[in-house]
Amino acid sequence: MQLKPNSKKWKGNLSLYFSLPILSWAFYDFANTIFSSNINTIFFPFFLQEQIGENAVLDQIASTFISYANAIASLFLVLFSPLFGVMIDRTGKMKKYIIIFTLVSVAATFLMGIFGGLSLEGNLLGIPISLVIVIILFVVAKFFYHSSLVFYDTMMSDLGTKQQLPLISGFGVAVGYIGTLVGLSIYPFISKGSSHEAFIPTSILFLIFSLPLFFFLKETPKQQKVKQPFFSGYKEIIATFKEMRSYQLVFTFMIAYFFLNDAIATTIGMMAVYAKTVVGFSSGGFILLYLVSTVSSIIGSFLFGYITQAKGPRLAVTYVGILLLVALFVAVFAQTPLWFWIAGSMFGIALGSMWVTSRTFIIELTPVEKRGQFFGLFAFSGKVSSIIGPLMYGTITLIFHDLGTLASRMALGSLIIMTVIGLCFLLKMKNLEGVK
Repeated sequence: MQLKPNSKKWKGNLSLYFSLPILSWAFYDFANTIFSSNINTIFFPFFLQEQIGENAVLDQIASTFISYANAIASLFLVLFSPLFGVMIDRTGKMKKYIIIFTLVSVAATFLMGIFGGLSLEGNLLGIPISLVIVIILFVVAKFFYHSSLVFYDTMMSDLGTKQQLPLISGFGVAVGYIGTLVGLSIYPFISKGSSHEAFIPTSILFLIFSLPLFFFLKETPKQQKVKQPFFSGYKEIIATFKEMRSYQLVFTFMIAYFFLNDAIATTIGMMAVYAKTVVGFSSGGFILLYLVSTVSSIIGSFLFGYITQAKGPRLAVTYVGILLLVALFVAVFAQTPLWFWIAGSMFGIALGSMWVTSRTFIIELTPVEKRGQFFGLFAFSGKVSSIIGPLMYGTITLIFHDLGTLASRMALGSLIIMTVIGLCFLLKMKNLEGVK
């Protein structure tokens, strides 16, 4: 007798997932995940390693370049992401800025491909000019990509009911990681030692799969009676911080997310170099590992939509944090590729599920009139940690580069500490009123 209602519920979920607004919204996750995986995680680190790394010591220097470039992009996000949230609350406009920021990110990625294939004369601080330009373009592309996500994540709250949002979030992330598989389809066409060839096709795929959101998703902007200067938004942010006691749950979660995201963001940026230089993966072997990790992300994010709906977002985030902790332990002490395969699969589940659970939790905890602002602060928390994590990782590999691969193990091990601190703050939330 239970089959009929479950069947109806499943059909209802399918009609929810494949409605035009939600499908258009999810396809943007598909599009931006192509950028994130191809540029941030795989081909930009490969490119820098090709340009700089020739031995175990230089590989650590390449790791430093990658981590510092990520940290610089995150610094700009720290400055601007809270203001983006205020803009959303003032105007209700989200799609407009998603389009603008996406086009800038696409253009910068396209130019990375052009300059990555050039050999310009001259050096800057001993670094070839063409390499300097590619690194600057990477910072620009990553900044605008992440800026668009502040608006994109906030948009989710208008797509369904409170009960539907965990499922919508999980569906979006799962579709996003399918985008990773599509993005990696260009790998067989990339010449050995020429990872820059991936940049232009990645930019094109990013643009193409963003178009459904551009054209089919509708929004209702608020009427802004008095136009206010962009930087005046800091006044509203300061006022919100002064009312911190009224939003204790939100701020406690942002602290927890700060430490958990520190581990996740740093691992995303460094996993390609770590797998190749420490564990001994070839480029092709890492791509295969990443494909398996991506499939784990698809399954995990979809399932965690239902876990979040059933158990509540706080418990769901806690489960993800524990899984992340175990994955990091295995990766730090992995001596053979087999153990890194296990770590990669667990990390894939944790990565996808963290986005599902965290943005659902923010929507549950925040008042509607300040939702954009809190998503901006949520991004702020994540990007501050995205500065500290890569800086810490890069500094450890720089200071201890003479130790070779041990330096990378030490750097990755520092992320275990961050994850434990994040879990402690999640446990603290259990004792606060109003948390289910």
